[in-house]
Amino acid sequence: MELKLYDTLTKQKQPFRPLDPKNVRMYVCGPTVYDFAHIGNARPVIVFDVVFRLLRHVYGENHVTYVRNITDVDDKINARALRDFPDLPLNDAIRRVTEKTAAQFHADVAALGCLKPTFEPRATEFVLPRTDGKTDMVTLITQLIARGHAYEAGGEVLFDTASMPDYGLLSGRKLEDQQAGARIAVDAHKKNPADFVLWKQSSDDEPGWDSPWGRGRPGWHIECSAMSAAYLGEVFDIHGGGLDLIFPHHENEIAQSRCAHGTHTMANIWMHNGFLQVEGEKMSKSLGNFVTINELLRDWPGEVLRLNMLKTHYRSPIDWTLKGLEESAKTLDDWYEVAADSKGEVASGAVLEALSDDLNTPQVVASLHGLRNAAASGDAKQREAFAASLRLLGFLSDSAAGWKAKKQQASGIDAAQVNSLLSDRAAARARKDFKESDRIRDELAAMGVVIKDSKEGTTWEIAR
Repeated sequence: MELKLYDTLTKQKQPFRPLDPKNVRMYVCGPTVYDFAHIGNARPVIVFDVVFRLLRHVYGENHVTYVRNITDVDDKINARALRDFPDLPLNDAIRRVTEKTAAQFHADVAALGCLKPTFEPRATEFVLPRTDGKTDMVTLITQLIARGHAYEAGGEVLFDTASMPDYGLLSGRKLEDQQAGARIAVDAHKKNPADFVLWKQSSDDEPGWDSPWGRGRPGWHIECSAMSAAYLGEVFDIHGGGLDLIFPHHENEIAQSRCAHGTHTMANIWMHNGFLQVEGEKMSKSLGNFVTINELLRDWPGEVLRLNMLKTHYRSPIDWTLKGLEESAKTLDDWYEVAADSKGEVASGAVLEALSDDLNTPQVVASLHGLRNAAASGDAKQREAFAASLRLLGFLSDSAAGWKAKKQQASGIDAAQVNSLLSDRAAARARKDFKESDRIRDELAAMGVVIKDSKEGTTWEIAR
């Protein structure tokens, strides 16, 4: 079956044909490590993890390179370092912030079932020319100046947007429409209002590197142009990220990379995931609905968050709700019961077909429900296909027992304590002490445990 992906640049779904099937290359913009990642940050991580898994399935694990960067130089990082470690020298404080936050990000995304990227470069490692010859930011900026696409002014190096006739293709913004106004930063030293910073000066109390233009630090956009070229080359297959990055970040990446290298494109496919809102509203600290991945993982296994994200097509907006999480948890309870201990290795054709249609995960979920029903009816082949399909999507890392234990751990419920109380309740029922039996049921309910009595015995589950 043919893999088709929607390209933001052409605004069309098109067949994916890698430049080299033996070396498929994808770059995705990663986190700026100054704080805990929020649930909106989890969306591109999960979406492009599924893309990575699908590409590995199609082309082979050893023939796909996935690069996701870490931005560890940024004004927000500087501000957090000064706030959290005021008694340390700034560089030491910045290192504390970025190391701690990056470690937390890695722990969070691992809990979401995401594979590690092939490479995860840090921006600070690619500012200056490197001994291994990999692309760096200072060299890229030097090339842009030499080619007439950048200039020095007002202590900065700026990209000259007018030097690129087709600037704005990705976002659809024409340069002539980007005039000075409320939303365009206007500086007297700029040739054009839309010109953007490649290099800026650093004060004595800011991080900086010695460069041909004085001690300073790079602009945001140049980082990804350097790191993608360093590992994937001047032109590669897929560039991904959230819709919010189309302009200005990805638009400016394209401008820098094409003009520095003299190429007609930077990436052959541009993929962007849609926005996320919480309970019908835009996520905002002022609204009190700002939630981090780490906070959610205290109450839910990472697989629940993963499934809840994949139920919506990646290009569509998603409404993150408690009801949706509860439904996802119940679905996974059922799926793990049916498939967790199966050793199937061949994924369902229907699942692969849906994934190959621009990552149609809602259709994937529908197909999985059908597979589950066939598997539960006793069809061993369908059960194996069901399990293999779930593993392809990043589920079933645990056995059925492991899944239940993970749910208990996420909920903070002590399984041994619950089982002890259930034994006491069974004894009370045996001696017809129904008042004590009801008291224990109420105690368990207060702990968040739901009891289910049947002819086969008593079971329990976590209330949601």
